Amino acid sequence: MSSRKDLMEQDLSKLDVTKLHPLSPQVISRQATINIGTIGHVAHGKSTIVKAISGVQTFRFKNELERNITMKLGYANAKIYKCEDDRCPRPMSYKAYGSGKEDSPLCDVPGFENCKMKLLRHVSFVDCPGHDILMATMLNGAAIMDGALLLIAANESCPQPQTAEHLAALEIMPLRHIIILQNKIDLIKENEAVNQHEKIVKFLRGTVAEGAPVVPISAQLKYNIDVVCEYIVRKIPIPERNFISPPHMIIIRSFDVNKPGSVVDEIRGGVAGGSILKGVLKVNQIIEVRPGIIDRDDSGNIECTPIYSRIVSLYAEQNELQFAVPGGLIGVGTTMDPILTRADALVGQVLGEVGSLPEVFVELEVNFFLLRRLLGVKKKGSERQGRVSELIRDEILMLNIGSMATAAKVLAVRNDVAKLQLNRPVCTSRGEKIALSRRVERHWRLIGWGNIQAGTTLDVPPCPI
Repeated sequence: MSSRKDLMEQDLSKLDVTKLHPLSPQVISRQATINIGTIGHVAHGKSTIVKAISGVQTFRFKNELERNITMKLGYANAKIYKCEDDRCPRPMSYKAYGSGKEDSPLCDVPGFENCKMKLLRHVSFVDCPGHDILMATMLNGAAIMDGALLLIAANESCPQPQTAEHLAALEIMPLRHIIILQNKIDLIKENEAVNQHEKIVKFLRGTVAEGAPVVPISAQLKYNIDVVCEYIVRKIPIPERNFISPPHMIIIRSFDVNKPGSVVDEIRGGVAGGSILKGVLKVNQIIEVRPGIIDRDDSGNIECTPIYSRIVSLYAEQNELQFAVPGGLIGVGTTMDPILTRADALVGQVLGEVGSLPEVFVELEVNFFLLRRLLGVKKKGSERQGRVSELIRDEILMLNIGSMATAAKVLAVRNDVAKLQLNRPVCTSRGEKIALSRRVERHWRLIGWGNIQAGTTLDVPPCPI
């Protein structure tokens, strides 16, 4: 293992999962253990705030850079420190650095330069796209968040369409720990900022974010970033984590890390990126990915073959791990054929210990709840927002289950229970939450949510190993 002197060593031979905690030094030194989403309307500064806190640019793809918007889920990890000297004035005593920073750097507040800083949190930011067409990507990110930063631009009216839609998604995912950031404060006058602050508080009334702190910031100029760090430490509690169960990770990205023209002997296996929901993954562990390879038999019925592989490496950004715990986003290097993982091919699948993963469903019965009004659609003048009409038999909806987005046909509806035929098989369990979207004016719009009650499962072939 490549050892870094400034980070705490991990030793698999001494690992006792019953004693692990999200703030255990050997964990927090290398891996983020809390996921925080950045949400809000397009161009309100979500990626910029992540860059201001962590120093990492979250959009990296050519078309994202050209259009200056996030299209896939972006990630960045940051460590939040506080000066060990209690006399160091807050909020300056709080400071954020990138994920590779040593565990006890020196404080940079004048007069306290000789004091060490203490690592309080290691946070993973899930940077969600705000563009309405990319709403499904945002819902995939919401599945793994422990808290959220809702960005509202000070130089635009509040609320903008996707602000309301993202907030509704948070209500579905029961996210209760939200911090509101009033961004671009440097572009407006003080009295305008105060007026908009009142509008924001009014807009939040009756929502899941009622009573959440509203912090005025400028992400571009890094104003008040230390205040945001303090709020993250104080307002977003450390989530309860299960380290003892068999590991279970949802895949949110997957890639082939080989360059074109690589020599056969140097080809590396596929990489899956995601967040562990429970349990601990270890290097050299044998794993299973479900549903795996999806195919149809001669009579057109869906079949699935799980993929079995071995973990060859675990990374949290640049930090190499020997074991990975629930929380921040990690990359799992495997022995899989890279063609199975390239271009996000495994997104929505579940990775875990062989024989411990949930069943694979092709039809679902869901107990659903519809929103009263359509969100995220711009209103013209005094026009009322459209009502959400009832589900109709044979219509096509989009479902978000964990990190999987799939089309589904409504087979039957009775009261508040619907039977849905899925376009792609999904590895999930009864009681799991799902989000429902419908096509409105060429875009998928969030119309409600539901819980899985029952369903038709596929026969999964047993492990050949």
